[in-house]
Amino acid sequence: MLSACPPRIFLRRWILLCLLFFITLPTAQAVSLPQAAVAAQQTKTDSGNAQEPGLSDKKAAYAALANILDNDQSRQELIEQLRNAAATPTDTGTPELAPPTEEPEEKTVLQRLTDMTRQYGGEAATQFIRLHDNILYAPHKPFNPVTFVNAVNHFAGLALAMFALYWLLRRLVYPLYQRLGAWGRQKNRDHRNWLHLPATIIGAFIIDLLLLALALFIGQIISDNFHGDSRTIAYQQGLFLNAFALIEFFKALLRLIFCPHFPELRFFHLNDERASYWNTRLSWLSGIMGYGLLVIVPIVSNQVNVQIAALLNIAIMAIMTCWAQWLIFSNKRNIHNALIGLANRSMAFFAFFIRAFALFWHWLASAYFIALFLFSIFNPGDSLKFMMSATVRSLAIVGMAAFVSGILTRWIGKTIILSPDLRRNYPELQKRVNDWVRAMLKLARILTVFATLLLLLNAWNLFDLWHWLTIGAGEKMVDILIRIVMILLLSAIGWTVLASLIESRLASDSHGRPMPSARTRTLLTLFRNALAVVISTITIMILLSEIGVNIAPLLAGAGALGLAVSFGSQTLVKDIITGIFIQFENGMNTGDLVTIGAITGTVERMSIRSVGVRQDTGAYHIIPWSSITTFANFVRGIGSFVANYDVDRNEDTERANRALQAAVNELLENPEIRGMVIGEPNFAGLVGLTNQAFTVRVSFTTQPLKQWTVRFALDEKVKKHFDAAGIKAPHQTVEVMQTGPDVAGAASLPALPAPQ
Repeated sequence: MLSACPPRIFLRRWILLCLLFFITLPTAQAVSLPQAAVAAQQTKTDSGNAQEPGLSDKKAAYAALANILDNDQSRQELIEQLRNAAATPTDTGTPELAPPTEEPEEKTVLQRLTDMTRQYGGEAATQFIRLHDNILYAPHKPFNPVTFVNAVNHFAGLALAMFALYWLLRRLVYPLYQRLGAWGRQKNRDHRNWLHLPATIIGAFIIDLLLLALALFIGQIISDNFHGDSRTIAYQQGLFLNAFALIEFFKALLRLIFCPHFPELRFFHLNDERASYWNTRLSWLSGIMGYGLLVIVPIVSNQVNVQIAALLNIAIMAIMTCWAQWLIFSNKRNIHNALIGLANRSMAFFAFFIRAFALFWHWLASAYFIALFLFSIFNPGDSLKFMMSATVRSLAIVGMAAFVSGILTRWIGKTIILSPDLRRNYPELQKRVNDWVRAMLKLARILTVFATLLLLLNAWNLFDLWHWLTIGAGEKMVDILIRIVMILLLSAIGWTVLASLIESRLASDSHGRPMPSARTRTLLTLFRNALAVVISTITIMILLSEIGVNIAPLLAGAGALGLAVSFGSQTLVKDIITGIFIQFENGMNTGDLVTIGAITGTVERMSIRSVGVRQDTGAYHIIPWSSITTFANFVRGIGSFVANYDVDRNEDTERANRALQAAVNELLENPEIRGMVIGEPNFAGLVGLTNQAFTVRVSFTTQPLKQWTVRFALDEKVKKHFDAAGIKAPHQTVEVMQTGPDVAGAASLPALPAPQ
């Protein structure tokens, strides 16, 4: 009998015996391992067929257990399961160890597409087989003409009463609709009252729904008292009332969109002829399909037989689908032109979506009616209800999204006006707040579009929004979006506050505040730029971390890159460090007149790496900070100059000094010049003597950059007084040296006349 038992059974039994050797339990337990040695658990064994395993079986069992214990992961799983089994209460039955579950194999995109095609293809084939069986093999029902005629009379009476009642109720409120339209259009002419027209349109729609509810209430009363005590007639009338409610609600939506009788309540720019055209045809289309599928087909199925009802369903939907396709493609160009015209009159945000919809609206409409035809074949009643429900929800979603987006778009175009005090103290605050508010509103508008797409997919059962938000990836995505928005909002607030404080210090004295010094302006500008870089870097790093990017390698890479760059850019580092120290030492500022090396000019720009100097010739020089060893700044504290004037050696020294003092005194009588001079001039007297001239000197201390103005004015006065006193300037003399035989000839030449 040993050969009758497979070796696998012996292997499994010996593994169980080995486990029982290590574990002592009060009762016999069946334990299964989590590895290949326990592919199937044997809870009950036939003890009569159990045979003593051979030596080879025992060795195989020992080897299997050794393999399990040798692997760390499998050994840990075995220990955990054995502990859980030992901790199981005795009243819960025999503890078991579950074998490990294999990870599902990751499928490729092609495999998933094949599986999906096979699944939906099989479902469609099943539906066609079921339709075929209903047409051919459904049981026939006896036809009773008397009962049928009685039911038709009661049904027709209720239908005529409902249509007449609802038509009369709507006629009674026509004057109210006209007044609402006129009032809404009058208010709409004032752009500040743009909400009045949508409110009147929605109000008219609500009145239409209330009239429908009143008609249904009266129709239910008629049905309760006019069914001839027949449950079949009551059932048929109930079908009609349900269809009447659904179809008339859809027609009310059509009247809301096209409003054929009241152009003032028409939201779109559409002429009366086109509005009446589409309202009439879509109403007939929905009415025939609705009453056909929801009333006629169920009554025929119940009163005649299922085959005729199924064929009638196919015939009605085929005819209506063909008619709908003809309407769509025959009006394709007209509707495309109308949508383009609407886009041209709309705001830029809506114009983009309207133009995109104008390109493929006919394909969407065609697919809509084809899907309705296919659904109605398999499930006549529920398919129409689903399609109408999805259509109504889609229209409501699009309408709400358009309303919210319109409000956001109008808010984007508005400007927040701060108080005069805030604008005076923080000149850039209003612009920066408006920029951030516009950015947040644009982000809200984008999220509105995204939410609209998800809601539309959910309305057509193409996407489970609730599952996605609560269990699926949507929960994490929404959480990340909230975090990102909060981070951006805090960063924007922080940057706005700090930058506004800095710019308030940089503001000019146009509002009556003192002008900040050039050093202050330079340092604050550099600090603002550095602050922008720091806030932007930190914000980007946090955002990358929030969306799941591991920023540790980025930080490590940035450190390594910085180390590599530092070796290759020592001059750049030297420029930055030198520039920082020059700024903190207040060496120069924007607008200063400086001399750097051989360049003299005005400082126009100062960055963290270089300084820009403009010469009086117009040349612009960019000088790195590290190349500046010494420089001269002409606007630090005071300006000064020393004026030397050469006089002919034959002139009287005292008379020359008196003329110079008279020139200086006349110069200082000018109040403008006197305001530029600090203290009193210093007369040094005679300071130089040559063979032809002597020099007199006077020195001035002036305001910064005013020394040239004073010097030029002084030169004018000195010339005036020297000329008036007859003081001559030294004249140039030339001495001719000759040798040889020409000396006698040269001596005979006449002498040059003396200078006058």
